[in-house]
Amino acid sequence: MARTKEFDPDAALRAALELFWRRGYEATSMSDLVGHLGIGRASIYATFGNKRELYLKALERYEQGLLPELLEELARPGPALPGVRSLVRRYAAEATAAELRERGCFVTNTAAELAPHDQVAARRVERNWDQLETVLHSALVRARAQGELPAGRDPLTLARMLLVLLQGLRVVGKASADPARVRDAAEQALALLD
Repeated sequence: MARTKEFDPDAALRAALELFWRRGYEATSMSDLVGHLGIGRASIYATFGNKRELYLKALERYEQGLLPELLEELARPGPALPGVRSLVRRYAAEATAAELRERGCFVTNTAAELAPHDQVAARRVERNWDQLETVLHSALVRARAQGELPAGRDPLTLARMLLVLLQGLRVVGKASADPARVRDAAEQALALLD
């Protein structure tokens, strides 16, 4: 007879995400996870696998909350460029907000910490970036079709530039004490859409 779990796996995954997001992969030990999740090491292994597998599941959970929100914001009927501008400005504001600066973006953190030496993490980061690029590209194609974007502007290269900018805003915002650096970069990039 199978035993019933004495903890909520979803709540444990959310708690693991929070801890990894705050501390990073390398700085989080299994002992830290046991203490933070309030469940035994054997239960963690049985439910989620090893620390790396738990981290990757936490990354997947984080990603699940991102794309639907972006799609909703950038696919609204009407002009498309206001949504793109709003998204870039929101990233800049979040990158410099005191309560968010310390943690940064979980995907960006994964790109910097794990992707260089972990192929699975690198593929997950690439998948996330591909999705973000696709959403931006679609909005910019729509903007060009509606006459908001000059005909000579390439929506794909602009989407790629914005993707790199958004990730850079997260990194610089996390490390810099000067919010104007992030804000100014975002506004300069947005000027390329005029």
